Amino acid sequence: MASLKGKVAVVTGASKGIGAGIAKYLAVEGASVVVNYASSKEAADQVVNEIAKEGGKAIAVQADVAKKKDIEHLFAETKKAFGRLDILVNNAGVYQFAPLEETNEDQIQRQFGINVFGLIAATREALKYFGAEGGSVINIGSTVSSLTPPATVVYTATKGAVDAVTRVLAKELGPKKIRVNSINPGMVETEGVHALGVLGSDFEKDAVAKTPLGRIGQPGDIAPAVGFLASPDSAWISGEVIQVAGGLR
Repeated sequence: MASLKGKVAVVTGASKGIGAGIAKYLAVEGASVVVNYASSKEAADQVVNEIAKEGGKAIAVQADVAKKKDIEHLFAETKKAFGRLDILVNNAGVYQFAPLEETNEDQIQRQFGINVFGLIAATREALKYFGAEGGSVINIGSTVSSLTPPATVVYTATKGAVDAVTRVLAKELGPKKIRVNSINPGMVETEGVHALGVLGSDFEKDAVAKTPLGRIGQPGDIAPAVGFLASPDSAWISGEVIQVAGGLR
């Protein structure tokens, strides 16, 4: 369908998981894609190679979104490679679950540094590159902001902030023709979920039992919703927080 032909998208944290799925989907839809990664160069290059094999355009750019200079580098490289910016997907995120008494300053600073500061700082830098025609910012939040499960106080706090930031910036940036929305996934099978040992656990079974569609998500379940918000089909949508979670509430 190539609904994004001629557009340029930056996807943060796109070397694997949900971000990789989004990057590949946007490329199929016609966008040139910047695959951002923090440390997984080999995985990011693999995403770029897969996009190229399908006839798409992509580059990989290393940047830690918790660092201002890295963010500046990310968008400068985007401009250098593709000459413009139309879409920003703030996908980079980290999580660590622990009861309140086991949380520490390092956990708080790391999760807020990437999940909140990184999102705000990347969007701020993107403002310098969006053209007069505006653009679309899509934040990747989480259903934890509404489910508020125990032992997730720091992570849930960061994703609650993402919901709020989305609505604030939709109002603030609307006059610049920049739309800001959030996609909030439920549990999705990613490398991180595998690493945590969630699959097959009581935690996963409980999530599936509470999900009307009866399964956890896949990266491919999230990407089309992002593609819609990036496309002209959503031109009258901004400030929305959309649950993509199989009906989980």
